[in-house]
Amino acid sequence: MSATVTLTLSQAESLSRRILAGAGFSDAHAEAITRSVVAAQRDECHSHGLYRLLGCVETARKGALETRVEPQVIDQTPGIVRIDARHGCSLLAFEQGKAALQVKVEQNGIAVLAINRCFHFSALWSEVEALAELGLAAIAMNPTQAFVAPAGGVQALLGTNPFAFAWPRPGAHPYVFDFATSVAARGEIELHQRAGDAIPDGWAVARDGAPTNDPTAALEGAMLPFGGHKGSALSTMIELLAGPLIDDALSFETQAANDAGTGRPHHGELIIALSPKAFLGERTDGQLDHAERLFERILDQGARLPSQRRFEARERSHQAGVTIPEALYRDLEALT
Repeated sequence: MSATVTLTLSQAESLSRRILAGAGFSDAHAEAITRSVVAAQRDECHSHGLYRLLGCVETARKGALETRVEPQVIDQTPGIVRIDARHGCSLLAFEQGKAALQVKVEQNGIAVLAINRCFHFSALWSEVEALAELGLAAIAMNPTQAFVAPAGGVQALLGTNPFAFAWPRPGAHPYVFDFATSVAARGEIELHQRAGDAIPDGWAVARDGAPTNDPTAALEGAMLPFGGHKGSALSTMIELLAGPLIDDALSFETQAANDAGTGRPHHGELIIALSPKAFLGERTDGQLDHAERLFERILDQGARLPSQRRFEARERSHQAGVTIPEALYRDLEALT
């Protein structure tokens, strides 16, 4: 069994801050990124936890990520907040635009936060969960870089294009789901590669289009959409809504960070928030209770709600800390 290292949440936060400070990130960006990666590690979302700091720092050092830029918040219309991340990380942009989005959605019932020119590496559930904690329903999506072949194709064209949704629940954790429209998140393949493990059937094809279980060949080839043509169509929808609709890039128009400093891994993110109170008024509490009947019937069948395991992991981590592979810990410490 591989050696591991266990950190308290406070130690994990301190490690993240030291890494990001050493890489030149401003305090504001470092705090926003730390909140995201530690929350993911706390919830045992390993592919989006502390591991993500490696790629974040590498991208910054290759000149493809602005580490100190201040996002520009633009009040575009009564129902749209636009934020120009200015080639910085999406996390600080979201945090700085959330209050303006809340005002608009409470006034209009529905509002949109469009983030442009951002570097996005984080899980989307933390953003929609934060909005659900304000009593809002929320949807979030974004393209990535071109890693995924469309259904029936063999060459990378679409992004992994995650999609997330949250619904507020009185007296309980929100109902939240967050998934890539690829069979697996790219970070999962990268973690298999680091561990020297094969990936499952159906995740990816090699450069020649042949199915592969080799994570290295998968990363050099193309990932596959989940559900065949259904996942491919959903991924294409995300490309359009979080790309051309908000005046931003499609996945195949972005470029990974490179040693020449010409990489531009920037694109858009679209967040849609809806206010149950604005839709329902005095019937809000009754309809939130109505929604609980659906959740109860799911659980009565022995099924689980999305994120249920994540919330259970959160409780464990508050008590016992977070555990990561020792090899990853050494790589992270080397960044400091």
